[in-house]
Formats: sequence, C-alpha cells, structure tokens
Amino acid sequence: MKKSNIGLITFPVGKAGVIPISNFLEILSPISKDIYLITGNEGYDFFNEDGRFIVSGIHHERGGNIFIRIIKYIFTQLKISYRMVQISKNIDLWIFFIGGHALLLPMLTAKLLGKKVILALAGSSLEGFTPTNNNVSKPIKILENSNRLLSNHIVIYSSNLIKEWKLEKYMKKISIASRHFLNFDTFKITKNISERKNLVGYIGRLSEEKGILNFIEAIQVATKKREKKEDLEFLIGGDGELYDKIIKFLDENNLNNKVKLTGWIPHDELPNYLNELKLLVLPSYTEGLPNIMLEAMACGTPILANPVGAIPDVIKDGETGFIIKNNNSEDIAEDIVRILNHPYLNRIVKNARNLIEQKFSYDARVEDYKKILREVL
Repeated sequence: MKKSNIGLITFPVGKAGVIPISNFLEILSPISKDIYLITGNEGYDFFNEDGRFIVSGIHHERGGNIFIRIIKYIFTQLKISYRMVQISKNIDLWIFFIGGHALLLPMLTAKLLGKKVILALAGSSLEGFTPTNNNVSKPIKILENSNRLLSNHIVIYSSNLIKEWKLEKYMKKISIASRHFLNFDTFKITKNISERKNLVGYIGRLSEEKGILNFIEAIQVATKKREKKEDLEFLIGGDGELYDKIIKFLDENNLNNKVKLTGWIPHDELPNYLNELKLLVLPSYTEGLPNIMLEAMACGTPILANPVGAIPDVIKDGETGFIIKNNNSEDIAEDIVRILNHPYLNRIVKNARNLIEQKFSYDARVEDYKKILREVL
C-alpha cells in the first residue's frame, strides 16, 4: 500500500489523553509518510526518534460561564481550521481523534478542501449518560451527529458500541479497531496475587461518568459487609472535578484511615501501583475501551467493571475478570467482598494476562489500521 501523509486532529486533552495520542501516532507511523498533529497540548512531547511527527499546538483557553465557554470553543475550532488550510496541500487524509467527534468547523474545512476524513471515536459517548449540564450536552449531540454524517469512515472499538452509541444508520462506513497496545516488558506481573494485601483501587478521571461516586459510597458499605474489616484498604488514583467532593465524603464518613488518595499517577509509575492492588474497580457509566483495564490485566490485577462499551469483549465474568451486577454502591460493595474471597483468582489472573498478550500487541494494531486506510484511500 502506498504510504500517505496523515493529519491527526484532537481537541486539547488532559493528562489521560497523552498516552492514547502517543500510542495512536506509533500505530500510524509505519503506514504513513509524515504525520501532522494538530492539538491543543503545547509542551507535551509527541515526537518519536525519527522526528516524523509534525506538531501544531493550538492554545485553547478554558473556564468562564456557559456563553464564554461556547465562544472559546468556536474560536478554537476556527484556529484548528485555519491551521488545516495552511497545511492542506501536504495532507492526503484527516483523522479526527480525541474530542474530534464534535469539531464541526474543522470537519467542514476538511470536506471543503476535498479531503477524506476518518472519525476515530476515541472513548466515551454522551449516549447512555446524562451529564449535569444538559445545556451543553444537547448542542454537542447535534455536532456529533453532523460529524458522523460528514465523515467518510468511522472507527469504533467494539460492535457493542454500534447500538450503545446509536450508530446503526452508519453501518456501511464503520470499522472495528482499537488503538490499544501494551509494552509487555513494562506492564507485567511483578507480585503474585497471593502476595498482595486486600487493597482495592480506582484509577482514572474523577468525574461523574466514571462512576467514582458509586465507588466511594461502596467503600463505606464494603467495610461494614466484610468480617475482617481491618485488612481491607482502598486506593483512589487520579484527579478531576469531583476531587473536593470525594475528600468531603471521606471526612464526613471517617474513611480517611481506609483510603489513600494519590492524585494523578504518572504513566511510568502505573505498573508499580497495579502490582499492589488485589482488585481494580471500573464503575463507569460510559466507556470506549479503558487503557487502565488492559494495563491492570497485564499486571495480574483482577478487574471488576460495569459492562459498557467494549468492556464485555474483554471481561468475561469469572473467566477473565468480574462484571458488576448493578452499578450502585450496594452491589459494588457486595462484589468487592465476593471477589476478595474468590478461590480461583490465580486462574482468572492467568486467563486475563493470556488474553491481553494475544489481542493487544502492537503488530495487531498496525495491521488493523493498514486495512482501514486501504479501504478509505
């Protein structure tokens, strides 16, 4: 297949978005000539050793009331569109990645310039979860639907997401592929599950759609349900808008001696944390395919997850992990106690590690996107 120049567009991302972007660039690298990345993340290093990634940082100001935020959002889209026009002659194909699902002005710019566009839906959708601010969610859904209609191709992580994200009308232009691969020399088992304390963790963004509030409420319930309360400990890693609310809940319920808050965990330190956990809980209301789940499985850490997005493709209850019966504090607590007493955790850990090694190698991801680019171009 002839190699093409690819433009990759993302909206400004937080710390959690750096690894997905870097991984995606690594996947595209062997099947493209040059890659032009337009993002809002000035100061992040997205370059590899051969310097074939050309990064354009678009500064996006955050904050303000809803009207100001909308103006800033539109202004950022205009800046992205202008940068696209500047480098258009060098681009054969645009890929809209993290945050690109709602970037309508850049999408229109790409189409007016006669370029083909792949919409790579990177993670959670608004479908299936209603944020607090409905004034924001409704316009974003309109932008999402417009971009889905205008794109030449849509890439999602799992066939489960077609119904969950209401994509049935776009079936003819959908491909199933992830951008997930792991370095198995880094994410590996260094501490056997039998040697770990009863430490239960959550690692991720501290926001409503991630179900973190359900988890902290489950901590209180689980400590009451478990007979040996003194040996049960919890860890919360991450940051986000609910951090202060979580602190307040732990204070009010006298749980500070049971819970350790680490703040944001650098990616290179994750294997150490994951090898200490006896269980990782993912109570998200909406997901694509969470990195942390795959990384935990590679480190021999059992997963308890809500079956949304592509999670059921990977987690089979009692085989490669555990599925939350109902995403509420009572059921999460009951599951935590059940899993810590499970007699076959070693077998489940082994099954999970084998699955990850088979399905999430770098070579498999490159082949997936080679096929998609061949189809689109």
